[in-house]
Amino acid sequence: MNVPIDKDERIEDLQCNNLKIIQNKNFYTFTSDSVVLANFIKLKAKDVCAEIGAGCGVISVLLSAKTNFSKIYAFELQDEMAALAEKNVILNDLQEKITVISDDVRNFSQHIERCSLDVVFSNPPYMKSDTTLNSNSVRSQARHDVSLPIDDLCKTATDMLKFGGRFYVVFTASRTAELVYTLMQNNLEPKRIFFTENGRGKVVLVVIEAVKGGKHGVEVLPNLVTNDQTGEYLKLLQTKYFGRK
Repeated sequence: MNVPIDKDERIEDLQCNNLKIIQNKNFYTFTSDSVVLANFIKLKAKDVCAEIGAGCGVISVLLSAKTNFSKIYAFELQDEMAALAEKNVILNDLQEKITVISDDVRNFSQHIERCSLDVVFSNPPYMKSDTTLNSNSVRSQARHDVSLPIDDLCKTATDMLKFGGRFYVVFTASRTAELVYTLMQNNLEPKRIFFTENGRGKVVLVVIEAVKGGKHGVEVLPNLVTNDQTGEYLKLLQTKYFGRK
């Protein structure tokens, strides 16, 4: 579907089921974090889901290629990014599947019922707010947790989920202990976890699937090297990590 493109925007081919995404060079643009998380998330056909911090909407759009989920409510605090996410939903003709909500996700009960969702997922801002902030306010909020501290992220996720519901999150590896502790404090039990490397041996990200009310016990998957030029990491995405052949 045709949508108007502003002078600072560009359309990129996601190379997946003819999906495309509009990005604005003045805003925060998506990275491999979002692609890795989108591939890790498992959805069922009847699942009703929420995305916390949708940005341009790329994760929700990519998930439309994986399964015929029932609904995703994509929450985005920043009006500029919410408007861009809405354009991407229209561009890919996903209006019946994805609803963008321009609001602080902590107000979610004004839009959807508490403890009603099957899956919640997020690629949240994970730089601490006491680090140097970017002068661009849109980019700064997308990168720093000033608007969504880790405690609020995990509490909101558990308040959204049914018992047994799943929360998927990607976060900076340097705050792994803090993330795992906060998940467990909010009745979200980590069940699968892996780390990503940058190809030079540096661990960069942690990716976790947690279950509300789940039993103790976590499967730790091998590290994923995300800038491997041979394409081997793409095979891992499809097999070892995400259960596809």
